[in-house]
Amino acid sequence: MEGGSEMEPNPFLSLFAAVSYGVASMAMVFINKAVLMEYAYSITLLTLQQLATTLLIHFGRVMGYTKFKDVNMATAKKLLPVSVFYNANVAFALASLKGVNIPMYIALKRLTPLAVLLAGFFYGKGKPPLQVALSVLLTAIGCIIAAIGDFSFDLFGYSMALTSVFFQTMYLVLVEKSGAEDGLSSVELMFYNSLLSLPFLFFVIIANGEFPYSLSLLVAKANYLSFCVILILSLVMGIVLNFTMFWCTIVNSALTTTIVGVLKGVGSTTLGFVLLGGVPLHGLNVTGLVINTAGGMWYTYAKYMQKKKTPRKVISDEEAHQKKEYTPNQ
Repeated sequence: MEGGSEMEPNPFLSLFAAVSYGVASMAMVFINKAVLMEYAYSITLLTLQQLATTLLIHFGRVMGYTKFKDVNMATAKKLLPVSVFYNANVAFALASLKGVNIPMYIALKRLTPLAVLLAGFFYGKGKPPLQVALSVLLTAIGCIIAAIGDFSFDLFGYSMALTSVFFQTMYLVLVEKSGAEDGLSSVELMFYNSLLSLPFLFFVIIANGEFPYSLSLLVAKANYLSFCVILILSLVMGIVLNFTMFWCTIVNSALTTTIVGVLKGVGSTTLGFVLLGGVPLHGLNVTGLVINTAGGMWYTYAKYMQKKKTPRKVISDEEAHQKKEYTPNQ
């Protein structure tokens, strides 16, 4: 391949990227909740996840499994806002998970698609097609109805979740812009994001008093096999979730990524009623989930029709590397 030629997106690849992100995202909610029930230091957990991601990609690059050039300061500076918004999103989400049950956490996070749609409008993407806008609105209405049916109000947890929605919206919009316009591969985006996160996260765990207590507790918990297993799963799934989120956003769009998050939330919410503490079932919850699912199916159809009219070009990971190799001053 010469000069990083572009290619039409493969419908199967787009679908696989979306499904992969949905599965990883659903699994990550339960794994993080399980870890935080035994280990309350959420920022330290996030730091460990980012450190594991950075080291894995670095060693993969050294061994020849991943291909991209050395860290570029200009690129790092440009991607710094992406990293800041990502870590703020995850940090506030983890903080909310400590006090909010899984169904309510998901119900609040499902407001993200509407926020992404509004952000896209204000950032100059123009008005979305009517069917896309209405389907996202219907999805959000379903979320609100489901949430009303089971509000065990926790001001701190709810405010943390809503703050996370804001940061996730900004993060996804920036990822889509950075990946699609700058030709960065999903692995490169993930590596820069994790690497840039570490200094900020190390500062936070010291400033908020988590360190050294979080390290002492981690060493003590290491004697328990069950905790070690879920911690390792959390670190591995953190890497998988990062990759699939970047991949889905680049191959599809920021709004598609958030809609996938909404749809996987249906399964997560159902399981959340019975797992890790559970919550009582209420008629409004079921009604809200039905409306939410209908909105997601409507959105899928609307996006399919939109893509038929305006096919979108994406750059593969290998092509992004080739483009950087042969294009000067990039």
